[in-house]
Amino acid sequence: MSLKSFGAKIFASIINKKTQRWVNNPIETQAKVLTSLIEEAKHTSFGQDHNFDEIKSHHDFVQRVPIRDYEGLRPYVDRVVEGEADVLWKGKPIYFAKTSGTTSGAKYIPLTKESMPYHIEAARNAILAYIHETGKADFVDGKMIFLQGSPILEEKNGLKLGRLSGIVAHYVPAYLQKNRLPSWETNCIEDWETKVDAIVEETVDQDMSVISGIPSWVQMYFERLEAKKNKPVGEIFKNFNLFIYGGVNYEPYRAKFEQLIGRRVPSIELFPASEGFFAYQDSQTEKGLLLLLNAGIYYEFIKVDDFFQENPTRHTIGEVELGVNYVLIISTNAGLWGYNIGDTVQFVNLNPYRIVVSGRVKHYISAFGEHVIGKEVETAIEEVMQGSNVQVNEFTVAPQISPNEGGLPYHEWFIEFGNEPDDLNNFAMQLDEAMRKQNVYYDDLIAGKVLRTIVIRKIPKGGFQQYMKSIGKLGGQNKLPRLSNDRNIADKLEIIN
Repeated sequence: MSLKSFGAKIFASIINKKTQRWVNNPIETQAKVLTSLIEEAKHTSFGQDHNFDEIKSHHDFVQRVPIRDYEGLRPYVDRVVEGEADVLWKGKPIYFAKTSGTTSGAKYIPLTKESMPYHIEAARNAILAYIHETGKADFVDGKMIFLQGSPILEEKNGLKLGRLSGIVAHYVPAYLQKNRLPSWETNCIEDWETKVDAIVEETVDQDMSVISGIPSWVQMYFERLEAKKNKPVGEIFKNFNLFIYGGVNYEPYRAKFEQLIGRRVPSIELFPASEGFFAYQDSQTEKGLLLLLNAGIYYEFIKVDDFFQENPTRHTIGEVELGVNYVLIISTNAGLWGYNIGDTVQFVNLNPYRIVVSGRVKHYISAFGEHVIGKEVETAIEEVMQGSNVQVNEFTVAPQISPNEGGLPYHEWFIEFGNEPDDLNNFAMQLDEAMRKQNVYYDDLIAGKVLRTIVIRKIPKGGFQQYMKSIGKLGGQNKLPRLSNDRNIADKLEIIN
């Protein structure tokens, strides 16, 4: 055992003890977070506009701070972007994480000196939790790669801005710098395909032990490695022993990854966003991600079924239930207040509080009143793939309300297969049966002959990458929506098909 891996185990034990202190006092921890946030921001413009000096409880907070999305908070954010201080949080932010909104154009999410450390610590603690639980730390001696956006930052009114993954690249600790790939120069390449090819060249002869990124883009990297060396990734990198990912559910990709790697590699799931680092997988044996209750974020939860009511109930951590689909609402030490990030979660454990990400508020299908969510389509396709040699590289689903061929409307699944099923019609029927088990409203629509069963459209290899490139979102932290309630994506995929 190297000195470095021995030290990692000691550090992992220390961090585990610190984590357990707030894990064992979740309700008290969240109450302290809210009190601290209110106290720190009561003299800001937002705090004064919402009478923060009168807030003594969650009930007071609900009465004074409404739920907002980015557009709702934008008048305040615009003032911050223009360089004004003490607007949403004390002082000025140190960065803006620039993201692309579907309706808002560019979105500028503030990162403050108080919030930024939690992004770094959460990613670190996820790895330390793995070391503490498994006792495995040898991977710290190998090379590590993080597929991420460019670290080149722009400047706007004296404040630096860029993609979150590029900003985080500036915070890689010194003890990891020698192990970290790709090089700074390669990381700065903007064109994703050029960048992946450069990463392949830099890493193909290295001892890679940890690989991290969004599964769809890591898959592209693995495919190019395999094509270059004509052997599985697990043979190219014999000490590759840990895959770290976030952004999307890994399970639909798992079979393809195991084929590309040639073996199963342990993995850690993360739940980061520009707005905050919310959760990470703290156990290899328990389902779900540990919700980070002591990370400068106060959480509220609104049941999805109630979300579009005029004044839905905002539940605290002590009021949530298992298996209920909640819209995640956050207030943070970056100055986001009663903020709807658009993600939905379900609790799979209440001691400790562990969640799974179930989808996006805006990413669903309810063209016929079925309200299908991302977790349901992912669970259905995982179920049908089990025990078969079928592999799915990528997929998305949209409603077909007015089929050109006539007849009943249906849900249209666009799937890029790694290994195709022997009988596509039978696969579609099995998938439809799995969906009927997942969603009772969908089952009723099929039984009532309002909808016909699923129709699958095969997308050629690389088709989804072609689509993402066509809309300027190839690579980085960009993700393909699993579901759309319109035909915007579907119509473009039909052209590719």
